[in-house]
Amino acid sequence: MESAEQTGGTAAAVPTGPFLAGRRALVTGAASGIGRACAVAFAKAGAHVYVVDRAAEAAKTVAEETGGTAYVVDLSEPEAVDQLPDDADIVVNNAGIQHVAPIHEFPVESFALIQRVMVEAPFRIVRRSLPHMYAKEWGRIVNISSVHGLRASPFKSAYVTAKHALEGFSKVAALEGAPHGVTSNCINPGYVRTPLVENQVAAQAAAHRIPAGDVIGKIMLDRTAIKRLIEPEEVAAAALYLCGPHTGYITGASLPLDGGWSAH
Repeated sequence: MESAEQTGGTAAAVPTGPFLAGRRALVTGAASGIGRACAVAFAKAGAHVYVVDRAAEAAKTVAEETGGTAYVVDLSEPEAVDQLPDDADIVVNNAGIQHVAPIHEFPVESFALIQRVMVEAPFRIVRRSLPHMYAKEWGRIVNISSVHGLRASPFKSAYVTAKHALEGFSKVAALEGAPHGVTSNCINPGYVRTPLVENQVAAQAAAHRIPAGDVIGKIMLDRTAIKRLIEPEEVAAAALYLCGPHTGYITGASLPLDGGWSAH
């Protein structure tokens, strides 16, 4: 039987402590929710975190808490990505927005905006980061997708479209990055306890014509086997796992974190 040394350390236990010391992690939407949880988790693992968000004060607060660097940019502006560092070893594409409405009433600009933030911005960020990763022969791209990257729901045409596009982009990045030691994967959570989810309760109630108090139970958790919202820290733990030294063979994958939703 081969030892851990003979297999490049792939038999090692799940790492703890500052195993990302010396690495730089760029996290978008890092001022709150999943992004903030990722920033905290990666900082604890030793990485210097680039805290990217349009919420200036919140981004600066997270940067102070994690010892990282805040970058206040609006990812809906295509050229804004040029203001970001291009030397990240890890990219976590997390920033997202939501709009809930039937297709025939869906605002065209809202549809385009969601694609810019959730598809074009990740493409631009990864495009800028890959030369550095290739030169180092190591890199990790973690795309915070959604169960809606694997399944559809009514009234979310723009969001479902964007997440499906992110899935495809992630797979292409995985194939191109493989010869250079770069992996690319998606994490697919169901409904996470974040401002993005909490802020859509009223819109979901209106779209489905039910009381707001029924939205979490009847809409958000209807298709899950585990009847609770996911905590942001659970998603961050999965993202950190994909950047560990024992996950170099995981690429082009979509990791459901959906309480059994996609098992149906």
